[in-house]
Amino acid sequence: MIMPRRPHDVLPVLVAAAALAAAGCEPSKPKPISETTPPVQTRKTIGKTTQNVLEMAEAVRSGGVPAETSITGSGLEAITSDAYRTSVGKLGVIAVQQKMQIVEAADGPKPMGYEEFMKKIIGKGEPDGIQLPMLPYYQEWAYDPEAKTLVVMEFPQRKEQRQQETTGASGL
Repeated sequence: MIMPRRPHDVLPVLVAAAALAAAGCEPSKPKPISETTPPVQTRKTIGKTTQNVLEMAEAVRSGGVPAETSITGSGLEAITSDAYRTSVGKLGVIAVQQKMQIVEAADGPKPMGYEEFMKKIIGKGEPDGIQLPMLPYYQEWAYDPEAKTLVVMEFPQRKEQRQQETTGASGL
């Protein structure tokens, strides 16, 4: 049996196990990480930039959901990281909105598909292209052509897999 990190955490674990045993239930086992699933690749974010932007439909098909854009953590470390992450996301969106306004002022408003967005707005590989702030490993930039906006997409399965990789199936 894997023991919790703090001694006072033992009682709730034992009580829950006893309640499940009395009810004739087996505790649910977390889904094992497939041996064919590669480990989650984390990345450095502070001071790093990217021009990688996914198509919104592709991001959704891959399990992405729009990221929370408010500070929800508690404790100094969580609040600080939430503030940094949300600020970086908002600044990237603002930079893209400004460039889109400049392009629309020159060319007039029109529908902008993903390829046109990447060429005119992001300018991948161009010297005047937008350099978006690098997001944490569990988030990616995505372009929503319907709303004509940049969105931060979060991939919860990456966070869950990384937690299992670093803490084991017990979550300790």
